Amino acid sequence: MYSIYRLTLEDALIMLEAAAQEAGRIGVKQTICIADDGAHPIALHRMTGARLTGVDIAIAKAFTAAGHQRDTHKFNEPPDGPALPGNEAFGISHMHPGKFAVFVGGFPIVHEGQVIGAVGVSGGNGEQDKAVGAAALAAFREKVVPASA
Repeated sequence: MYSIYRLTLEDALIMLEAAAQEAGRIGVKQTICIADDGAHPIALHRMTGARLTGVDIAIAKAFTAAGHQRDTHKFNEPPDGPALPGNEAFGISHMHPGKFAVFVGGFPIVHEGQVIGAVGVSGGNGEQDKAVGAAALAAFREKVVPASA
């Protein structure tokens, strides 16, 4: 038997706020999704002026990071990628059309060795998406985890 940790809406909102603050600080209009361990969105924030396509992309990045328990950009690196025939990412992307993202912006949320959810970020370049995702993960470690202890 083992313990299972679950994110709450309150947890997700704390992470969304931190991510949106970082996006504002670096001057990029982002869409941010926080998903649970089943890859289902708990909370989604599309910043004013963010692209319409960012909603589906952020959800797909969170789905991929939670479902496969790794950063999405790692699917473009050997041995799993790039997403070409014969590689893992190619097959998975065809099993989940429109839901599987193989580029920067999806990050698993890990607590005590368990993936308990994921952050999906869309709207910036790769470095901007990483910075905004890192802000959400830092808020989880610095605000959510201590509050649950």
